[in-house]
Amino acid sequence: MAGFWTGAAALVTAGRRGRRWPQPLMRSVALWTVKTFDKILIANRGEIACRVIKTCKKMGIKTVAIHSDVDASSVHVKMADEAVCVGPAPTSKSYLNMDAIMDAVRNTRAQAVHPGYGFLSENKEFAKCLAAEDVIFIGPDTHAIQAMGDKIESKLLAKKAKVNTIPGFDGVVKDADEAVRIAREIGYPVMIKASAGGGGKGMRIAWDDEETRDGFRFSSQEAASSFGDDRLLIEKFIDNPRHIEIQVLGDKHGNALWLNERECSIQRRNQKVVEEAPSIFLDSETRRAMGEQAVALAKAVNYSSAGTVEFLVDSKKNFYFLEMNTRLQVEHPVTECITGLDLVQEMIRVAKGYPLRHKQADIPINGWAVECRVYAEDPYKSFGLPSVGRLSQYEEPIRLPGVRVDSGIQPGSDISIYYDPMISKLITYGSDRTEALKRMEDALDNYVIRGVTHNIALLREVIINSRFIEGNINTKFLSDVYPDGFKGHQLTETERNQFLAVASSLFVASQLRAQHFQDHGNSRVPIVKPQVASWELSVKLHDEIHTVIASKSGPTFSVEVDGSKLNVTSTWNLASPLLSVNVDGTQRTIQCLSREAGGNMSIQFLGTVYKVRILTKLAAELHKFMLEKAAEDTSSILRSPMPGVVVAISVKPGDLVAEGQEICVIEAMKMQNSMTAGKTGKVKSVHCKAGDTVGEGDLLVELE
Repeated sequence: MAGFWTGAAALVTAGRRGRRWPQPLMRSVALWTVKTFDKILIANRGEIACRVIKTCKKMGIKTVAIHSDVDASSVHVKMADEAVCVGPAPTSKSYLNMDAIMDAVRNTRAQAVHPGYGFLSENKEFAKCLAAEDVIFIGPDTHAIQAMGDKIESKLLAKKAKVNTIPGFDGVVKDADEAVRIAREIGYPVMIKASAGGGGKGMRIAWDDEETRDGFRFSSQEAASSFGDDRLLIEKFIDNPRHIEIQVLGDKHGNALWLNERECSIQRRNQKVVEEAPSIFLDSETRRAMGEQAVALAKAVNYSSAGTVEFLVDSKKNFYFLEMNTRLQVEHPVTECITGLDLVQEMIRVAKGYPLRHKQADIPINGWAVECRVYAEDPYKSFGLPSVGRLSQYEEPIRLPGVRVDSGIQPGSDISIYYDPMISKLITYGSDRTEALKRMEDALDNYVIRGVTHNIALLREVIINSRFIEGNINTKFLSDVYPDGFKGHQLTETERNQFLAVASSLFVASQLRAQHFQDHGNSRVPIVKPQVASWELSVKLHDEIHTVIASKSGPTFSVEVDGSKLNVTSTWNLASPLLSVNVDGTQRTIQCLSREAGGNMSIQFLGTVYKVRILTKLAAELHKFMLEKAAEDTSSILRSPMPGVVVAISVKPGDLVAEGQEICVIEAMKMQNSMTAGKTGKVKSVHCKAGDTVGEGDLLVELE
């Protein structure tokens, strides 16, 4: 985890450089050394564990990491002062293994536990166990966890506190039949959601009776798997809303503040992808109203820690309480950027019993911050199905101004099927939204991630989309903008010519470099002849062949693409994972992911990876005689689109299935995915069973 830090750490740096310290937060510098705890155990993993450890180190607090056996070499384990293994890879046997974690607390004599987010962060029984051992839970008390963690109870409390709520059924739904009856009474569409849920898990939108029955089944299974609680509730689904949340902070002395809002409307499968603070949509009056209602709810349960009250906001700025998360949110860094507060530090101080050191009037909105969640996912499959693998190369763009990266990985780290596929949280900060977004664009271009599939292409397309830039967004943004699924960046003619010129220049530069290598006194045989004035190339992109003529003068290539002339200048350091190129005055950062002897290249350009084949004129003529490999007929087979575990098989050999009928269910990263038949037919063979671990592309079922 690295990058810029706001709050006290940034102020210390500013002070050393002789700058004037911002007065509202100057007091926080001295309070880094205020006595709180000697040792804190972090009951989590990955980036959030690293995030908490970083603040603990600044506060002079020793830390204890817990880990599963497969996480023994993880970054958070190396950062901590002590580490304890709490079980094997499955979360139920490690990070949710309360007995093992309690043993770790006792054996290390930790005085307090920070739960991070997810896992046991909103588990009241865990908080009770800690209290029984006189260990401080760095979060709210068990009453608040119970009240706000249960969506049914929290909704009733919100109504009582005069917080705007969504119409729905204020009770537990018993079975699928009752779910259908309730949904009909409320009126479609409805949202089926886990009572103890969060993070988009255990949530389904239903538009009719059939979807309600399926939604009840999948949501209850996901809820049981993720939270150990399969209770569900149903409420009216507000179509095309914004998802805006308010960060709150309370202490044990009855004080509570709202720390402005976060815009979290860009989502896929009810999980956030891009967040920002503040929201471009809210005016000061609406912001204040939402903040005051959030504080009213926090005070209703004597809330004492950092927490988040989530709202759905319609086009007329009517807002409705969605839920309260009684923990630190994934997207908390954007709030830290615009307020200058370190929320982890505030949580630790409150847990020790200190009162809040700020008044509501002290809380600023300084600048703009944007966060992109970088996932090991394939964005071309349902906007992001999980990917697994080992990071063969990894470089964070922290050398750029205004960039912060919260991560818990390093080169060589494994992304496994057992945990959330998040690689990092990439945060950029600017004086205004325009600057923050431009810095995000540059940061995404300069982010090197090799070894796993990632969602950089999708993130970059979102932040440069005209609707997003205008602030015309809602929770259906991705499906609205990409109704046929995400296809990557669609090159304009100018961008296409720039790409072809860059790719051709790279190709010739690599051939020229090859000529300089000597092998036992004999030169390697280059694809192009040495000492030629220009190279005539055949370049294939998207099944189209382009004629390119390139000539070199110093660091600059003069390239003619289909009659258009461009100049491409660079250092042409082919060993670097990043290459800065100038194309007719336009600066681009590209990444050449692969170069093959046969002329095939993969280049990341404007965030998207393009496959291109570049041949000399002679090689292109000869290539016409090469046989093409026949594509596999996939109409009668079902392959796993992602790595995961088979939860259920719904068919057997000999069964007749209809197009769209469920064949099996695969769970990946705690999300259940229904695999369906691509055509009507008879099942020929089933190649998996419930409980099997499958990889991406593994054969599941064959049809006759």
